[in-house]
Parts: sequence; structure tokens; C-alpha cells
Amino acid sequence: MAIDKDIEDWMGSEQNGSVELLIEHGDLKSSKRSIWMILFSTIVVVCGSFIFGSCVGFSAPSQSGIMNDMGLSLSEFAVFGSILTIGAMIGAIASGRIADFLGRKGAMRVSALFGMIGWLAIYFGEDVLLLDFGRIFTGFGTGVFSYVVPVFIAEISPKNLRGVLTALNQLMIVGGLSVTYIVGTIVSWRELALIGLIPCLILLLGLFFIPESPRWLAKVGKQELFEESLHRLHGKDADISEEAAEIQDYIETLNRLPRARIVDLFQRKYIRSTIVGVGLMAFQQFGGINGIVFYSSQTFVSAGFSSGNFGTILIGAIQLPITALGAILTDKTGRKPLLLISSSGTFLGCFVGALSFYLREQGVNAEWVSVLTLCGILIYIGSFAMGMGAIPWIIMSEIFPINIKGTAGSLVTLMNWFGSWLISYTFNFLMSWSSWGTFLIFTVICAANVVFALIFVPETKGRTLEEIQASLNG
Repeated sequence: MAIDKDIEDWMGSEQNGSVELLIEHGDLKSSKRSIWMILFSTIVVVCGSFIFGSCVGFSAPSQSGIMNDMGLSLSEFAVFGSILTIGAMIGAIASGRIADFLGRKGAMRVSALFGMIGWLAIYFGEDVLLLDFGRIFTGFGTGVFSYVVPVFIAEISPKNLRGVLTALNQLMIVGGLSVTYIVGTIVSWRELALIGLIPCLILLLGLFFIPESPRWLAKVGKQELFEESLHRLHGKDADISEEAAEIQDYIETLNRLPRARIVDLFQRKYIRSTIVGVGLMAFQQFGGINGIVFYSSQTFVSAGFSSGNFGTILIGAIQLPITALGAILTDKTGRKPLLLISSSGTFLGCFVGALSFYLREQGVNAEWVSVLTLCGILIYIGSFAMGMGAIPWIIMSEIFPINIKGTAGSLVTLMNWFGSWLISYTFNFLMSWSSWGTFLIFTVICAANVVFALIFVPETKGRTLEEIQASLNG
């Protein structure tokens, strides 16, 4: 780390009796300030991730309340639950362009405002139309957040901290989801919607106190603000010349390239990045995560429990500590090993779930079969939280050069939300068709994910963004 280097330099100058001691001591303090500003900026922007999680988690604890109060059928509530992902797909399509035009901070401000409008519409909604309108608006904000938050963190982070800081994105998504799950069992669904305003307000306020991404500022030619941003991130007395020159050289090279279009992503020099980014998002969603998360309460009832509250609270309780562990391990074990462990765990969890539902359909109604279902779902959720939730977003933020990052980010995020919509909309119908068959489909997809990660996904730990992109696209 930079602090370690400063300490070594400081010790060396002390042994030489040099007056450079005071200078190095000053740099040490500056390095400490730089770490804290980067951490503070990350803490602010992951409020967007918390908003993401609370929007996704809202449908599970509110299902019975909304269906009873509004008189919705199961299919009508399936539309309400899944329509979030329609808004998110629209947000995903626009996310790259918004982030490139307004900046990373500007995109987050727009997303927070959309989230606030959406939550208020749900709170005041007296008919299904206004509820769906609010759900689409929260979805749009979520779609933009899902792209811009990990990109911003990756662009301000030093390479030795980038993995763990970017993993905080998933940690806070899970935090928002877990808090919403647990609080939703205590308060009414309208009160839960009102509580959703709080992280939006915190994010809007916090954005006034952090710098814009220096890489974006360099890309749009704002030289003075670019240097100011680097100084705010690394300390006012820090030497930023080397990093600034590296970023500027890279930006100048990219600026000579034509404006990226979707079709450009399938050129030979970008195709591997595109396959990895799109493939990881597809496997993340088609493995069933949002069907299980959106309708966890009903799934546990289908498994033989009298109420889904116990299982829902357990899911909320285990996700946060396991995601935190995954965030710590991301920069220790590397992205790829953790991804392989996580995807293997989701395979095992789905297989156990499929087996338990099959036994139940065969007339084995013993209590241990319901417990087996609970164990399978908890294994699946825990394994997903360990790596499959965060690592696709981390890798997405690392593998695309900045000249195509906006376009690529939109495509990758669109794939994520299309998969989320397809699974969240069809999950209830699939479960009505065959519970064990549904989980068997997810089992096969999770097995294919293990093979994909083994063959196609590169290790990005400990490498600069420029080194990663050169190795992939060279």
C-alpha cells in the first residue's frame, strides 16, 4: 500500500539523516488523508446501492399487505413486483449516456430523484396504476445506480483497494435488501415506502462533499477540475503527477478513437470483454436470484411453512455478514477463485431445493423436507452473497476501456435487468407449473455458470484498469 511505501521512505531518510524526513512525514499524512477521502466518497455513493437493495427487497415483505389492501390477484402482484425491472432496463439503457453526459455524480443525483418520486407514488397510491408508476420510477433509478456506482468506485480507487471497495456496492445492496426484509415484517407497506426516502436524501446531501471521478473529468477535458479531483482524493500536498500523466495519456489515446456504438462492442478487440461482461450478468440473473428474492415469502409457504416471515428474516440476517466476508476476500483470494466457489455453492443450493420440492411432490410431507428446502435456499442465498452478487459488477467496472465504458455498461446492465425481469415475472408461473422443475432449471444454469467462469473469466486482482483492459483487448 502507499502508506507502507511512505513509511519505508521515511525510515530510509531518517537513517540517512536527511531533511527529507519532514517532507516524507508530510506525505505520510497526505496518504492517510487520501485513503479517508476515497473511503468517504465510497461510503456516500454506496447509499445508491442501499437504495437499489431496498427497491428490490420491497416486494417480498409487502406482498400480502398490498394484495389484501388493494385486492390484487397473484398475477397482478407479479406485474407489480417485476415492473421494477422494466424501469431498471430503461435506466440501464440510459445509464451509460447519462453518466457520460452529466458525470458520475450527476447520474447519481438523477437516480436519487427518480427514487424519491417513485417511493412517494407508492406511499400515496390508492390504485394499482399509481403503484406501478412508482415501481417503474424506483426501477429507473435502480437501473442507473447499478451501473454508475461500481464504475465511480473503480475510477477513484487505488488498484490494491479497488476490489474490496467495489465489493461494498454489493454489500450495501444486500444491506438495503436485508433491512427492508426485516423492517417490512414490522411496519406496513406504506410506511416501508416512506422509509425508502431516507437513503435517497442522504445520498443527495453527501454528493455535495465528494469529488467527481477524475477519469471522467479528464475524458471531457476539464483539466483544472481533473487535477483538483485528484488532489481532493490523494491529499492537497500529494504528488499526483505520475497518476495524472498516466490517465491523460490513456484518455488521449482513447479520444483518437471514434465514438463507441453497440456494434463496436462485438469487434475482435472488444469481444472478449463483451462476452465476459454480458455472460456474467446473464448467469447471475438466470440462476434464479430475483425470483427467489422477490417472492421468498410465498416460496417458503409453498415449501410447507405456515408463514414466510421466518425464512425471509433468516435470508435478511445471513446475507449481510456473508457479503461482508466476500468483500474482504475479494482482494485476498482474487475475483476468479471466489467466483468459482460462489457459483458452485449456488449450484448446490438449487440442487438441494429441487430435491426437496421433488420429495414433497412425491408425497413425502415430513417436517425435515421443509427444513431441507429452507437449507437449500439459504445455501443458495449465502453462496450468491459470497461472490456472484458482487463480482460480476466488479469485473464489469474493470474490463471495459473508458471510450466504450458507457455503451458497454448500458449493454451489460440491460442484460442484467432483462434477466431480472424475465425471472421475476415468470417465477410464480414456473412454481405453479412445477416447484422442483423450476429449481432444476436453475441448477443446470448454475452448473453452466461454473464452467463459464472457469474458461472465460480473467483474474483482475492487483492490476490497474489499463493493464486489465490491455490484456483483454490487445
